[in-house]
Amino acid sequence: MTARIYQRPKNAMQSGKARSEEWLLDFAPAEAQRPDPLMGWAGSGDMQKQVVLRFPSEAAALAYARKYGIVATVHQPAPRRLKLQAYADNFR
Repeated sequence: MTARIYQRPKNAMQSGKARSEEWLLDFAPAEAQRPDPLMGWAGSGDMQKQVVLRFPSEAAALAYARKYGIVATVHQPAPRRLKLQAYADNFR
């Protein structure tokens, strides 16, 4: 089993940072998706794709992966850059 560990990005539709501090572990797909013959929807028999585990820190997620023998790659989040601007700057 292979998995990836990453930090949830901030929601672009809202200004808050709720749930952006937690780390997620999700598994790589074990088989490719194929279209359903009746409806044409994409699907597979891989149930691990539906599992997403949440952790309070990166260290906790790595400890879980090591404990259960999961090969995990950590994706570090991009650094957040604040663009400081004032409304008065529009009139200069």
